[in-house]
Amino acid sequence: MQAVLSIAGSDSSGGAGIQADIKTIAAHKLFAETVITALTAQNTTGVRDVLNATPQFVTEQLDAVFEDIPPQAVKIGMVSQVEIIQAIAEGLRAHQAKNIVVDPVMVATSGSRLIDEGAQNALVSSLFPLADVITPNLPEAEALMGRTIATEEQMEQAARELAAQVGAVVLIKGGHLSDAADDVLGFPDGRVRWYRAPHIATDNTHGTGCTLSSAIACGLAKGLSVEEAINQAKTYVRGALSAGLDLGHGSGPLDHMWAYE
Repeated sequence: MQAVLSIAGSDSSGGAGIQADIKTIAAHKLFAETVITALTAQNTTGVRDVLNATPQFVTEQLDAVFEDIPPQAVKIGMVSQVEIIQAIAEGLRAHQAKNIVVDPVMVATSGSRLIDEGAQNALVSSLFPLADVITPNLPEAEALMGRTIATEEQMEQAARELAAQVGAVVLIKGGHLSDAADDVLGFPDGRVRWYRAPHIATDNTHGTGCTLSSAIACGLAKGLSVEEAINQAKTYVRGALSAGLDLGHGSGPLDHMWAYE
C-alpha cells in the first residue's frame, strides 16, 4: 500500500483540512500520513480560533514520517506563516519528496484573505518550485497574478503564465466564474487543457478544494499521469458532492465515502 502525506491544518468539524485529506486518501485505498501545521476550532458556520504549530514541531513531524514510511505523494494545504512554509520546504528538499501537490489556500469563500503578503511571497518562492501540481481557485489565481480574471481567455493566460513562472502544472479552478465546474490546466510549455463539468446544485461544499488536491495526490501516488490524476480527482469530487450529505447549520462537508455506500 502506497502512503500519501497531507501537510495542512486540522479542521475540528471534520470537513476540510487534515480530516478531509485522511478520508480522501482512505477512500482511494491508500495509507494516510499527516503533518499538522495548525489546530483550528471551527464548524460548518466558521472558524473560531487557530493555534499554529511551531516550525520546529513541523520539522519533527516531517522527519518522523519520511524516516519510517516515506510517502509516494505529498499534498500541502493551508500554511499561513513564513517560518512554517520555510520549514516545510527545507524538509521536503532534504527528504527528496516527490509528487507534490500544493493547494494555495489564500482566500476564503467570503473573499477574505487568509494569509498576509509575506506568507504569500514565501509560498511562491519556497513551495511552488517544489510542486508538481498547483491548484488555486479563481480568487487565489487573481491574488497570485495581481489582476482580475473574468473570462475563460484570462483563465487560460493566467494558467500559462503561472505555470511558466514556477515550472509546474497549474490547475485554475473556475467554479467562481460561472455556474459550471470548468477548470483549466496550464503547462510550463504554454499548453492548456480544459476539464469541463456541470455545476452540482448543493450548498454543502466545505472542504472541496482540500479534497480535490488530495485526490490528485492519490492519483500521482498510484502512478497516474498528472492529467489522468486530475480527471480521476474531479470524478471523485463530483461523486462526493452529488451524494447529498447534509450535515451542520452552514456549508456542510462532502461525503468522502460515497463510493462505498
